[in-house]
Amino acid sequence: MKVLVANRGEIACRVLRTLRERSIDSVSIYSEVDAGNPHVWLADESVCIGEPRAYLDIEKVIEAAKQTSATAIHPGYGFLAENADFVAACEAAGIVFIGPSVEAMHAFADKRAARVLAMKHDVPVIDGAEVCDSPEVAKELAEKVGYPVLLKASAGGGGKGMRKVFGPDEVADAYESASREGEAAFGDGRLLLEKYIHPARHIEIQILGDGKNAMVVGERECSLQRRYQKVLEEAPATFISDETRKGLAESAIRLAEAVGYSGAGTVEFLVGPDGRHYFLEVNTRLQVEHPVSEMISGIDLVAAQIEIAHGGALPETPMLRGHSIEARLNAEDAYGGYLPQSGDILMLDWPQWPHVRIDSGIVEGGEISPHYDSMIAKVIVWGETREVARTRLLAALKETTLLGVTTNQSFLIDLLEAPFFVSGETYTSTVESETWTAPELPEFVKMAAENAASAPTSGPVGHSKTDRHSPWASIGKFRMGQ
Repeated sequence: MKVLVANRGEIACRVLRTLRERSIDSVSIYSEVDAGNPHVWLADESVCIGEPRAYLDIEKVIEAAKQTSATAIHPGYGFLAENADFVAACEAAGIVFIGPSVEAMHAFADKRAARVLAMKHDVPVIDGAEVCDSPEVAKELAEKVGYPVLLKASAGGGGKGMRKVFGPDEVADAYESASREGEAAFGDGRLLLEKYIHPARHIEIQILGDGKNAMVVGERECSLQRRYQKVLEEAPATFISDETRKGLAESAIRLAEAVGYSGAGTVEFLVGPDGRHYFLEVNTRLQVEHPVSEMISGIDLVAAQIEIAHGGALPETPMLRGHSIEARLNAEDAYGGYLPQSGDILMLDWPQWPHVRIDSGIVEGGEISPHYDSMIAKVIVWGETREVARTRLLAALKETTLLGVTTNQSFLIDLLEAPFFVSGETYTSTVESETWTAPELPEFVKMAAENAASAPTSGPVGHSKTDRHSPWASIGKFRMGQ
C-alpha cells in the first residue's frame, strides 16, 4: 500500500505520522511556496504540483498519485476532502479514496437535501424551511417561525453565507448579502431559513461507518466560536444530560446508516437551553478537532479510516475516559477583527509534557504563507477531569513560544481563564458577546524578540510582514550589543 496525502500543513503532517507509524509508504504533494515545509520531508516521496492553489486541482493530484504509483489518497480536511468529483476521479483512476462514497457525499453536501433526509429518519431539525428562494419568501417564513431567524447558504460551510435576522426590516439586506456570499464561496446562492436558537451549544458526534453499520466515538463540544469558526473544542461535552447524549448518538447513527456511510464523519447538532437537540449538518471527512475524540477514546481515527477504506472492520466500541481540550493556534490578530497574519517564524518552541499533543505543520525558520488558512497548529491536552485539562492547556499555551508572527495565543489564554469557560457556561454566542482587549507584551517577550531579530542566521528579519502588534515594528534596526 502507498498513500498520497492530498493536503498540506498540520493535517498533512498528522496523516503522514500515522502512515509512518504503520509502516505504510507515503507521498506528499506540495506547492511551490510550500517546498520547505515539514509535510514535504515527512513523506517518503514528494511531488511539486505548482502554484499555491494547485491543491484544488483534481487532475494534478491524480497525476501525482499515478506518477508515484500511490494506491490510495487521504484528503485530510478542506481542499478536496468533501469533493464528490474528486472521489469519482480517484475511482476512475483505480485509486482508493480514504473516505465516504460519492453517494454519501452527495446526500449530505446540500443542506436542503440533508435536512429532508434527517426529517425522513426522525432526526429533529430546527423549525424553518429548506426552500427560501427570495427575500419575500424569507419574510413570510420568518413571520411563521418567529424572529430571530438565521438565513443559511445551502452549500458549503465554515459560517460563510450565514446571517442572523432580528426583524422584518433586516430581511432583504441579509438575504442579498448571504446569497451573494454563498454564490462567491460555493458557486451556489440558494438559501434556507431556520429559527435562531439562542443560547445554544454546538455539539457534534464523531462517527465511524463501514458502509452498513455505524458507531459513535463520543461527542465533542465546539461552542466557543468566533464568526462561526471554532476556537476551543472539548470532549466530552459539558452540561448535557445522559438522555440528551443518548439521543444525539442515536440520531447520528440513524443518519449514517441511512446512507451506508463509510469512514470517519461528524454529525453536527445544536442543543437548546431546554436540552432538545437539532440537526445541523454532516461533515463527510476528518474534522480539525478530531484529536480530542482520539485523546478520550484511544482510537487513531486516521488509522481507522485507512483500515475501513481497505475493507477492514470497525474498531471495538471504546471506553471513553477523562477530558480533552483542543486550542486552535491561528496566525491572526484576534484583538483586531481576527485579521489573518503572515510572515517569518523567527523562534518556535513547543511544550513537551505528558498528555500534551501538538499537531502542527510549521518549523522555526519557516514562513506563514498568506495563501492559506490562518490555522497553523493545534495544542491538545488530556486530563483526568475537565479542570485538570483546562489548567494543563493553559500552562502549555503559556509555555509555547512562537515569535515573528502575530497569533491568537494570548486570546486563547484569555478564553481559558474566563469565568464562563471555567464554569462550562459556553454557548455559540459567548465569544462575540464579550469585549476583548489586547494585553501588553511582557518584557521577556520583547527581549526574546530583540534577540531573535539580531540573530545573523534569521534572514531578512527586523519586522513581521503584517503584524502591527509585533515588537519588531518598534525596535527598528536595533541589534544586541550595539
